[in-house]
Amino acid sequence: MKNIHSIEFYTGSKEELLPGFEKDFPYIASRAELDKYIGGYVPWHWHRTVELFYMESGSIEYDTPGGKILFPAGSGGMINSNVLHMTKAISQSEKNVQLLHIFDFSLLAGEPGSRIEQKYIAPVITAPQIEVIPLFPGNVEDERILKLLAASFRLSSDEFGYEIKLREVLTEIWLMLFEISRPMREKKGEYNKSNDKIKLLMIYIHEHYREKISIPELAAAAYLSERECYRVFHDCLHMTPVEYITTYRLQVACQMLAKGQEAVTVISHECGLGSSSYFGKVFREYAHCSPIEYRKKWQNSDM
Repeated sequence: MKNIHSIEFYTGSKEELLPGFEKDFPYIASRAELDKYIGGYVPWHWHRTVELFYMESGSIEYDTPGGKILFPAGSGGMINSNVLHMTKAISQSEKNVQLLHIFDFSLLAGEPGSRIEQKYIAPVITAPQIEVIPLFPGNVEDERILKLLAASFRLSSDEFGYEIKLREVLTEIWLMLFEISRPMREKKGEYNKSNDKIKLLMIYIHEHYREKISIPELAAAAYLSERECYRVFHDCLHMTPVEYITTYRLQVACQMLAKGQEAVTVISHECGLGSSSYFGKVFREYAHCSPIEYRKKWQNSDM
């Protein structure tokens, strides 16, 4: 299991790039050390793969278009395919560590269109109302899954039959998730086209954040009116387009400060935030410290 403290994306997108993900066994296991992520969070992103996670220590918050859920140590859950989400480290008293199984559903379903896919996989991954299946101690059914989930991370890739044993335990967990998700699946849920639109809008921002971005131009990128553009951002990210543009620019600035030696004036212009005085003001509001203080903190930290 690989320790990770950063996230990679496809160019111009916020679809997660998964290094080490192989077609012949579409799966990776990770131990995410959230405190070592720059800023202590994983920004908004999505992936076609399914994400199963278990909280080893600390606590984190998952944000999705549907809302926020807090996961303390000993809890876990599933993030559905293509669901937009972000995570934040919450605990200040202990390390925020998350164990992750990330896999393509073909690992369990086999060939596209197989009976297994149609009966057990598709009903979950195509249900728009299922963004997250949370699992918490104290609930008997959840605890059964959590116990199995925690044990699954103790499988060693060096042991004989590892791939078969892993697929077996993931299949068992999936069947249990399938059962407890039945009430969620029975609720009517229509696919929200805003999910596709917000991704187009985000991609436009990620490609043009260095430039001046007008709301009419942004809306046009997703074939929306300005009013619809505001609605999509509100419904999916719970913020305005301008707030997201500024936040994204500041996130880029944080990465540049933590990893490089460019002058603050250079970074402010590179991120589309204009003068260094304005940059310093909005950065302090965002990070609660100056850009220079932020650089010292993260470049001197044990990354």
